Amino acid sequence: MGAEVSREGISGETGLGDLPEGCLAEIMLRLEPPEICRLARLCRTFRGAASADLVWEAKLPGNYRYLLGKLLENENSRGRKLSKKEIFALLCRRNAFNGSNTEFFLEKNRCLICISISSKELLITGINDRRHWNFIPTPESR
Repeated sequence: MGAEVSREGISGETGLGDLPEGCLAEIMLRLEPPEICRLARLCRTFRGAASADLVWEAKLPGNYRYLLGKLLENENSRGRKLSKKEIFALLCRRNAFNGSNTEFFLEKNRCLICISISSKELLITGINDRRHWNFIPTPESR
């Protein structure tokens, strides 16, 4: 009886690395993004499954194309097609929106869109009188 060599280079029994990438991708669909990234460090097969567009498209919000368009309209994307994993990573960073006073980002764990609005962008409708609304900077504010 000769020992067989698996794809991971270990002789002997079959391991998790021998599972088809498609099966692993289906499992990863049910995990949160940080868990997917941790699994990708285990072996080459897991890394391949964790890079699948199928996995990351499920984590992106429904309007990700619109957000990506807003994000890339000022950048020169050089015609390069981004993978869904790269789009997810790009949207997880703080991105300027409507100039520089508003930012949006994708919360990594629950894949929710978060928006940060500067106090300078806020308006009180019907009360644009300086007696009611003044911007007073303080040392505690950012």
